[in-house]
Amino acid sequence: MDKILEAVVTSSYPASVKQGLVRRVLEAARQPLEREQCLALLALGTRLYVSGADELPRRVGCQLLHVAGRHHPEVFAEFFSARRVLRLLQGGAGPPSARALACVQLCLQLLPEGPGADEVFALLRREVLRTVCERPGPAVCAQVARLLARHPRCVPDGPHRLLFCQQLVRCLGRFRCPAEGEEGAVEFLEQAQQVSGLLAQLWRAQPAAIMPCLKELFAVISCTEEEPPSSALASVVQHLPLELMDGVVRNLSNDDSVTDSQMLTAISRMIDWVSWPLGKNIDKWIIALLKGLAAVKKFSILIEVSLAKIEKVFSKLLYPIVRGAALSVLKYMLLTFQHSHEAFHLLLPHIPPMVASLVKEDSNSGTSCLEQLAELVHCMVFRFPGFPDLYEPVMEAIKDLHVPSEDRIKQLLGQDAWTSQKSELAGFYPRLMAKSDTGKIGLINLGNTCYVNSILQALFMASDFRHCVLRLTENNSQPLMTKLQWLFAFLEHSQRPAISPENFLSASWTPWFSPGTQQDCSEYLKYLLDRLHEEEKTGTRICQKLKQSSSPSPPEEPPVPSATSVERMFGGKIVTRICCLRCLNVSSREEAFTDLSLAFPPPERCRRHHHHHHHRRRRLGSVLLPAEDAGAPEPGSAGPPRQRKHCITGGVPPTILDMEGLGPHGLGGQSGQEEKAERGQSTEEAAAAGEEEGEAEKVEEKEKVEEKAEEKAEEKAEAEEKVKEKAEEEVEEKVKEEREKKVEEEKEEKEAAAADGEEAAAGPGPGTLQSAAAASGDGSRSVLDLVNYFLSPERLTSENRYHCESCASLQDAEKVVELSQGPRYLILTLLRFSFDLRTMRRRKILDDVSVPLLLRLPLAGGRGQAYDLCSVVVHSGLSSESGHYYCYAREGAARPALAPGAAERPEPDNQWYLFNDTRVSFSSFESVSNVTSFFPKDTAYVLFYRQRPEEGSEAEPGSPRTRAEPTLHKDLMEAISKDNILFLQEQEKEARSRAAYISALPASPHWRRGFDDDKDEDKGPPGGCSPAGGSGGDFHRLVF
Repeated sequence: MDKILEAVVTSSYPASVKQGLVRRVLEAARQPLEREQCLALLALGTRLYVSGADELPRRVGCQLLHVAGRHHPEVFAEFFSARRVLRLLQGGAGPPSARALACVQLCLQLLPEGPGADEVFALLRREVLRTVCERPGPAVCAQVARLLARHPRCVPDGPHRLLFCQQLVRCLGRFRCPAEGEEGAVEFLEQAQQVSGLLAQLWRAQPAAIMPCLKELFAVISCTEEEPPSSALASVVQHLPLELMDGVVRNLSNDDSVTDSQMLTAISRMIDWVSWPLGKNIDKWIIALLKGLAAVKKFSILIEVSLAKIEKVFSKLLYPIVRGAALSVLKYMLLTFQHSHEAFHLLLPHIPPMVASLVKEDSNSGTSCLEQLAELVHCMVFRFPGFPDLYEPVMEAIKDLHVPSEDRIKQLLGQDAWTSQKSELAGFYPRLMAKSDTGKIGLINLGNTCYVNSILQALFMASDFRHCVLRLTENNSQPLMTKLQWLFAFLEHSQRPAISPENFLSASWTPWFSPGTQQDCSEYLKYLLDRLHEEEKTGTRICQKLKQSSSPSPPEEPPVPSATSVERMFGGKIVTRICCLRCLNVSSREEAFTDLSLAFPPPERCRRHHHHHHHRRRRLGSVLLPAEDAGAPEPGSAGPPRQRKHCITGGVPPTILDMEGLGPHGLGGQSGQEEKAERGQSTEEAAAAGEEEGEAEKVEEKEKVEEKAEEKAEEKAEAEEKVKEKAEEEVEEKVKEEREKKVEEEKEEKEAAAADGEEAAAGPGPGTLQSAAAASGDGSRSVLDLVNYFLSPERLTSENRYHCESCASLQDAEKVVELSQGPRYLILTLLRFSFDLRTMRRRKILDDVSVPLLLRLPLAGGRGQAYDLCSVVVHSGLSSESGHYYCYAREGAARPALAPGAAERPEPDNQWYLFNDTRVSFSSFESVSNVTSFFPKDTAYVLFYRQRPEEGSEAEPGSPRTRAEPTLHKDLMEAISKDNILFLQEQEKEARSRAAYISALPASPHWRRGFDDDKDEDKGPPGGCSPAGGSGGDFHRLVF
């Protein structure tokens, strides 16, 4: 019968014929058979089931075994002995086949109880252990798992059970998906799940086996000598009890026998498990291990693994089945990696296409992921401001998604960051940082010193000033200028990607600034220019005295002091004229300035200026009078008490006083950020302002009285003559002008009222974010509006009346400011910071102000001067005590427009750069213009304009048209050369040590050229700017 059946199965008959013949044979086998015949059928069934070439012989073999086992149990028990099982399992080289194990499992179901069965189970307990120790493939392991799940008596017992569990973990680590395509992947996943399910069953029966298995798991994933283990190990994690998590992580992170290289390898491979589709709690275990490493300050591992794996984790957001785990790990990695922007910036190219894919998916999972991703992006942009050129495509991609509140952003940023570990983070930046493609060098942030870095880069890019500093000779009696010369020289010639301004910062430190806190960059600039100016004046004076004392000839008249470098580059002059409206006497005073502060006009005033530009073109481009000039009379005339002016904003009671710049004045500069009040401010406002500055007024009055007493006798006769002559000549003209002015003002008020109605309906422009203290106008202010506001005549009335010397009493007057001499570099500060008396906090005006490339300023006498924009310092944040500064700049002045048909070739002078601490990148004027539209809290604050040479005039020495940099003196050149050699040696040493370290990693991390660390975390509110955490070990070996 067995011969007939075998012949039928192996014949070439049609399948239907074969099946009919097989049915007849099986029916005959159910009848009583001789022992030899039954054993022959069992042998045939076993052979067909294990070795059948296709489905039919395997099915026939299974049916034969079933029939014999049920209808001939005695013969079946004799056949299926321990010897037969052993022969079946050890029939070939290596581990048994999956079909042999399946056959054993089938026969165990049919085997009757008895001594023979006990012998078979004892044999199988040894054989399954031997099988897993031989590292079989997924199919065999899965069959072992099915066998033991169906027949628990086959599970090894005693100490062998623990060994068996550990070997199962090893087997899982060797799994490889044998087939491609969806079917093969699904089968592979099922096999891994069956093996891990067996482990879970064994752990439930013997919980003591869990910890040894976890140690085995860690040994597998931390091994750096073998090929990477399979992600099938992720299936084990889902069965680990979560209550063990804290203890396991704590023991592992504190185990001194685990090297950093092993830990790095293990956590890297665990993060790869995020792609395992059927795993539960994988993200929880990964995050727990990352937290454990942070708790023991293993930041080098965390930084390495974050930079190597964050892009891979991000890519898994595309797949809904693993999206939840990937998003959890991504959020944790980004929100903890706050000491540097590098991890976030690795994702920037991938975010727009990811957003597009999730939008296209249009599922609940995709929508939820989009919302969380957008929230995460807003957090990172808030934490690392100052990269508008990189962030614009990302912000454009998420513009239609929900924007989280600032409180929500701060809450997220404050959850898990490593921000309390500044000192430990100092040495963990990748050192192999390349110099920027721009050729420019960055400045290291030493702890909220971005305000210094931005100003220094703006001054460095002012090429005339840079050349002047670099030409400084040795032994010049100007220690601060010498330190600036060294800093500029290294910024020009060093091979390092970034240098530390530590020595220069210490020398130029503003005494009233608190170390480690954010400060006002405009205030620092005023102080720095004043220090440089005074130092040069003092040095020149000392040199002249020494020269005179060493000369035997009689002393000559002291020479007229020459202008200092600061005066030549940044010094201008303004004239203030005050006309008494009673006697028409005009007092004037000319003073020097190095920067001009521009207040924001009230919204209604700004609209009126927009409407009437054609009446006031001659006034475009004004200045803010220095504090000493407010009502300052010429010698022989007394001025009125100085009153603080108010910033009145639309829709807000006028309770905001500007409190900036309370420190020492710069060279003829502003004493603070004084704002111009609208004509007609109330008596109560003026009185409140007067009380605030009462003491300052007393001091000023005392000075004026003394000045008047000294010069009164000398000027009295001449002043009386001038008053009489002038009064006769001007009285009629002034009366006529007053009448015309009143008619014009009435007309303007009517037109402005109509314009107010139209613009109120229009609302604020797109992309404009305004604070409560900011104007709620149309969002279209420009620098010209602010300039025009300050050029407007100011009426001094009521409590602010002017003390006229001729009238010997307080009188209504009109004050006018004019530029008498423009500086080579015009510095404009937009007065964005004000003090809100209601909240008792400093606030920032977030209005978007358009910055023109070309600014035309009128000078006294009807002359005019053109200025080209060369630098813009941007403040990112909501107050002067926090946030971040960065700088857009270009060399020299803008070139004239190209002639028609000329090749549009970018000139070096026209190339814009973005300086953000250590990071320097190419930029454009378009980026400068649009920065506030994309990032409402990033606003232009300090502007540098360069005077355009007159038509036909020759290029002055040191101008941008003269491209050659000055020759440095010998000591400075030698210092730069030595440091460049040292830097190359450091790079070589770092490369060798890094190569040895990376070779131990599971895979080479995606190192990025140009890694930089613009700023670190801050102890204050997120979004601030703070140190770069050391910025690489090689940077701090050279400081300035």
